[in-house]
Amino acid sequence: MISCRVCNLRELVAIACGLVTTIVLGLGIWRSVVRIQRGNVTLRTPPPVPSLAFCRNGGTWENGRCICPEEWKGLRCTFINFCNESTHDNLHFNKIPVGRYGPSKETCEKDTANAGSPKAIRLCNLTENGDIELKNPRIGNCNENLKTLENKIQSISNNLVDISEEAQFLTSDANSLTADNITAATNVVGQIFNSSRDDTSEAKKIAVTTVSQLLDASEETFQRAADIDQNTFKTLIEQMETYSLSLNNAPVIEPNIAVQSVNLSSEDTEGSESVFFSVLKGSSNSLTDGSTRVATNINTLEPDEQTELQLLLHTTKKNNQTCGFVVYQNNKLFQSKAFKIKSDFSQKIISSTTDGIENDPNVSVEMVFNPKYDLRKFQLHSYACVFWNLKKNDWDTHGCQKKELSDDRFLHCSCNHTTNFAVLMSFKKNYNYPKSLDILSNIGCALSISGLALTITFQVVTRKVRKTSVTWVLVNLCTSMLIFNLLFVFGIENSNKNLKMSDEDTKNTDSANEMIKTDIVDIQNTTCTVMAALLHYFLLVTFAWTGLSSAQLYFLLIWTMKPLPQHFILFISLIGWGVPAIVVGMTIGIIYSLNEDGTQWEFSYRQESICWLAVPEGSDFQKSPLLWSFFLPVTVILISNVVIFIVITVKVLWRNNQNLTSTKKISSIKKILSTLSIAVVFGITWLLAYFMLLGNENITIIFSYIFCLFNTTQGLQIFIFYTVRTKVFQSEASKMLKSLSSSVGSVKSLPPMTPLRLRLRMYNLVRSIPTLNENFRLLEPSLFTEEKSFSNSDLSNSST
Repeated sequence: MISCRVCNLRELVAIACGLVTTIVLGLGIWRSVVRIQRGNVTLRTPPPVPSLAFCRNGGTWENGRCICPEEWKGLRCTFINFCNESTHDNLHFNKIPVGRYGPSKETCEKDTANAGSPKAIRLCNLTENGDIELKNPRIGNCNENLKTLENKIQSISNNLVDISEEAQFLTSDANSLTADNITAATNVVGQIFNSSRDDTSEAKKIAVTTVSQLLDASEETFQRAADIDQNTFKTLIEQMETYSLSLNNAPVIEPNIAVQSVNLSSEDTEGSESVFFSVLKGSSNSLTDGSTRVATNINTLEPDEQTELQLLLHTTKKNNQTCGFVVYQNNKLFQSKAFKIKSDFSQKIISSTTDGIENDPNVSVEMVFNPKYDLRKFQLHSYACVFWNLKKNDWDTHGCQKKELSDDRFLHCSCNHTTNFAVLMSFKKNYNYPKSLDILSNIGCALSISGLALTITFQVVTRKVRKTSVTWVLVNLCTSMLIFNLLFVFGIENSNKNLKMSDEDTKNTDSANEMIKTDIVDIQNTTCTVMAALLHYFLLVTFAWTGLSSAQLYFLLIWTMKPLPQHFILFISLIGWGVPAIVVGMTIGIIYSLNEDGTQWEFSYRQESICWLAVPEGSDFQKSPLLWSFFLPVTVILISNVVIFIVITVKVLWRNNQNLTSTKKISSIKKILSTLSIAVVFGITWLLAYFMLLGNENITIIFSYIFCLFNTTQGLQIFIFYTVRTKVFQSEASKMLKSLSSSVGSVKSLPPMTPLRLRLRMYNLVRSIPTLNENFRLLEPSLFTEEKSFSNSDLSNSST
C-alpha cells in the first residue's frame, strides 16, 4: 500500500514537472511572438539618411540638409569659408572662419594685467564681391582687462568707442571666458547701448560683435554668471530692444545675433500695419548676411522649406513709427529657473518691439518656428509659446497661445504684446530597445526556469530517498535565480515603448499653452522602477549565494578536518538575503536624496530603454548606480569565486588519486564534468560580461551572444549537473518510465525486475542509439572509494 502511494506521488510529481515545463516554454514562446508583433507595429522608421560621405568636412545631416561647421559652406560642405593661417608683423594667426575674429598665438606677458590673453586679433571677412579677405590685425592693451573696463565705463568723459573696441578684443576667445568675465563684459556693453549716454553708432555696432562673441561661451559659464548677477543680463536685453529701434533699416548681423529696424511710411491717415520679419536657414548654424528678411504690408505668414522662423507684427500705423527686431542664436542670456536645459539644442530667441504706445491693445504678434532636432534620436513631446518676463526674469506664457498650422513642420504661436519670444520644446528620446538577443534570451530563460523549478522540486521531494537534508545553499541559489529569471522575462521591458505618438499628434492634441519644465522628458513609470529594483535585488541575491556556495565548499573540501562555524545556516541566510537588500535600499535612498525636486530621481536609478540600472552617458559613468551598487559588489564576489574555484580544482578535482577504479579516459571526463559543475554554480561564466565592455563593437556583439547563451541557460545547466547526473534521479526516472509505460498500456507488462536490471535494460536501449551512447555513459555516476572520493553528485549533497 505504501509503495503504491509512493508510486502515485512520483507520478504526480512527474506530471506536475511536465506541466511546469510546458507552461513556461509556452509562455516564453508567446512572449517572444508578442514582442516581435509589437516591434512591427510601433517602431517608427527614421527619415532616410544619405551616405556618410555625402556631408563632407565634418558636416552632419539634420532635417534634410547638411549642417556645416563654420569653416565650410555649401550643399555638401565643400566650399571654403575660412581664412588660412597667416602672419603679420611677427604675429601668427591660426585658421579663422569668415565673420570671426581670430586671436594671435602670441599672448601678453605674465607681469601684465591681461596675462595669457592674445596680443592681437584679426578679422576674416567677405568683401562686397563675396571674396574672402583678412583684415589687418588690431593690437590690444595687455594692461587692460574687463574689470578695469567696467570701472572706466562709469565715467562719461571716457571715449566709449575705445572701450567698446577693447571689450570686443577681450572677449574674442570664448573658450577662455569665465563667469566674472561675462558679468563684467555684459555690464560694459549694457552701458554702451544705454540711450541716455548718446553714444556713437560705431561703439554700439562694435558692442553687438561683443555680445555675439559672449554667446559662444559655454552654457555652464553663463549659468555661473547668472548666479553672480542676473540683473546684468536683464539690463542688456532691455538695451538691445531699445537699440533695435535706432538702425534706420540698416541691419547689423553677427554670427550669434542679428539686429534690424523698420521705419514705417509716414502718412496722415492712421490705421493698421503689418511688418513681416523672417530668418532663413543657412548652411551652418551661424547667422550671416542675407539670413534675415523684412517686409511690410504682408498680412499672412508664408513659411517654406528655407524658413527657420517668421514673425508678423500687427501694429497701429502712426507717423514715423519704427519697429525693431533682435534675433539671438541661443538662449544663454535668458537663464531660466523654470525651464531646465539638459540637451544642447540651439534655441533661437526673437525680439520685436515698437516705439508706439505701451500696452497698445491693437498690437499683436504671430510667429512660426521650425524646430530643429534629430528625428532619428528625438521625438517632439510638447511645446509652449512663451515670452521673457523682465519683471521676474523668467519665461512666461501670459498673453500667448498656440495655433494650428496646416504645415506640420512648423510650430505656430501668437501673443498680444511685444517683447522677446521663444518656443520652448520638450523631447522624448527614441530609445534603442534591445531586439537582437530578445528571442535567444527568452528561450534560454524559459529553459532555465524549467530546470530551476525541477531542481528545487527534486531537492525537496527526494530528501528522504537520498537520506540527506535539503541542500540549503543550492535551493536558495536556485530560488533567487528562478525569481530573477521570471522577473527578467516578464518585467525587463519598459511599457513606455508602446506610448509613441507622431509629432503631428503632439501638435494637434496638446492645445493648452502650459509652461514646460525641461527640454528632455522621460515619462514616469513606477512599475518599471519597481521592476528594476527587484531585478537589482534578486540578481545581487543570486551572486551572494554563489559566493556563499563557494565559501561553504571551501570549508567542506579544503578544511575537511574542521567543523562548520556555529549557526552557519542562519548566518549565511542573513547574508544571502539581507546584504543585497541593504545595498539596494542605500542606492535608492542616496539617489533620491541627491535629486533636487524628487520627481525625476527614478531616471537617475534606472534606464528608460529597459527596466534596469541607469548607465549615464560620457564621463558620468563613475556616478552610475550600475557601477557602485552592482559591478563593484559582483566583481568582488566573482574574484573570490574564481580564487576558490582554482583552489578546489587544483587540490581536489584534478589531483592524482590512486584509488580510482575507472579507466583513465573516464576519470578525466568525470573530472571535466565536475569542474564544469563547480563553474556553473559559482557563476564563473558571468566573467564574459566584462568582455562586453570593450570598445570594439564586433567583439562586444560576439561576447553578447556567448554571454546570453551561457548565462540565460544557467538554470538548465544546474539542473543537468545537480539533478540529472545524480543516482537518485536516474533510478527514479527509470522507475517512473516503467510506471508510465505500464499505465498507458503501450508496452506489455514487464516481469518483476530489480532496479539494477531495469537500469541495465535502459542502458542497453540507449546504447542502440549511437548518438546518445557516449552522452549516457558520461551521466553514469562515478565510483569512488570511501577514502577521499569525490564526485559531482557527492558535491551537490555536500553543499547541504
